[in-house]
Amino acid sequence: MPTKLTPEILTAAIAGFEQQKTHFDLQIAELRAMLSGGSNEPATTPEPPTAKRRKFSASARRRMKEAQQRQWAKIRGESERPAPAAPEKSKPKRKMSAAGRKAISEATKKRWAAFHAAKAKPVVAKKATARKATVKTAPAKAAKKAAPAKKTAARAKKVTAKKTAPTPTQAGTETAAQ
Repeated sequence: MPTKLTPEILTAAIAGFEQQKTHFDLQIAELRAMLSGGSNEPATTPEPPTAKRRKFSASARRRMKEAQQRQWAKIRGESERPAPAAPEKSKPKRKMSAAGRKAISEATKKRWAAFHAAKAKPVVAKKATARKATVKTAPAKAAKKAAPAKKTAARAKKVTAKKTAPTPTQAGTETAAQ
């Protein structure tokens, strides 16, 4: 089955051949430089095309999309979908009345006032309890600090006792030597 040469395929082929041409030009320039001992630059400097891309409007892009979809449907053998008659209009944006905004604003202010009032009252009580807690915990902290010191002293005694006491093997050899 012969393949159709579409414009996309032809453009891709041209781009590939131009890339190969620039590669060959560079290699030829290098070989010429080796022969004559001259510069290493190609004779013609290929410049990329500076054509600016066209911009399409949203409606033009939509028409192009629909045309492509119809073309692919035809190629695949699918039945064409009926074109949408008219897009559904979206509902207009809802607007709040001035009375509604005022009611919401007042309710929010009332909530914040209650929040700040509740926040201000317990702060005094917390400070008093915090002071009491620090007074109660001070002796407890001192006792906790003393407890590790006692443990380390007990460990030190055990270590020194082990070093001075003879091991069972040493005890047997000492009695045999006497």
